[in-house]
Amino acid sequence: MATETSTTADRRGIVERLRASPFLSELLSNRLAIIGLSIILGMVLLGVYARLFLDLGAISQSQLAAHPNKAPPGWLGSAALDQFLFGTDAAARDIFKRVLYGAWLALKFGVLVVGASTVLGISLGIIAAYYGDVVDNVVMRTMDVFLAFPSLLLALALVAIFGAGLSKVVIALTLVYTPRFARVVRGAALKVLEDEYIDATVALGARDPRVLVRHVLPNCLAPITVQSTLNFGLAIIDLAALSFLGFGAQAGTPSWGLMLKNGVSNGLLTGDWWLSFFPGLFLAVTVLGFNLLGDGMRDALDPRMRETVE
Repeated sequence: MATETSTTADRRGIVERLRASPFLSELLSNRLAIIGLSIILGMVLLGVYARLFLDLGAISQSQLAAHPNKAPPGWLGSAALDQFLFGTDAAARDIFKRVLYGAWLALKFGVLVVGASTVLGISLGIIAAYYGDVVDNVVMRTMDVFLAFPSLLLALALVAIFGAGLSKVVIALTLVYTPRFARVVRGAALKVLEDEYIDATVALGARDPRVLVRHVLPNCLAPITVQSTLNFGLAIIDLAALSFLGFGAQAGTPSWGLMLKNGVSNGLLTGDWWLSFFPGLFLAVTVLGFNLLGDGMRDALDPRMRETVE
């Protein structure tokens, strides 16, 4: 009984702390943000499940003989094919399994792109804001050069230099997204550096790395978090777009972009709509989830946004 009582008390304490947090309270009261978070968690679970348990091999020869490739979804076709929920593609592969595995690839490489660009952008933005003058001009003018080009066009140019492949696409998109983080972080850091406690910390003899990491960076986390969430959806779209154009995922990879490309090539003229519909649907829903969550986090973290809405 004592153990159950303590466990209940611990749970109540956690709930009370969550409710006491203005950010979490505001975020959890935003229905669209909750929907976005639910979508993201659902995609994560589906991706992990596909990565651990699904076999992406082609249909057996006996099934292929009875039911050729580009079979319609099971709920539209014959009862013998009902195990293929989304149908099969031109190579007689289960689209349902490949779409789920595509969620794993999208989230995996999205994390790599957003994580690497966030770290680089934070480093460059804080350094530019803190040291100013020549350092600021060199860093930010370089970022302006990258921002002068449309993101997808710049990514295509970089992939043409580095070569095709998902790993090269990750490098290209990291360079494309880094300037966005750098500008956001620089703007936030400049506001933090105006506070008197920063001058007091420097006067007490704190070294530059300590000032930047312990005092400036924590006060810039709000815009960084929002920018990372919104850029995650953009990264997934750009990854799919580059794969669609033939620069990302190579043949046989269950990438949503490559599945869209194969669906358009093999099903556009023949009316086999399911080849591209389901990967496109999962791509759109995933990006929508990140956009909804990012908007909700922005509203929760920025009091001015709440005042505008009210």
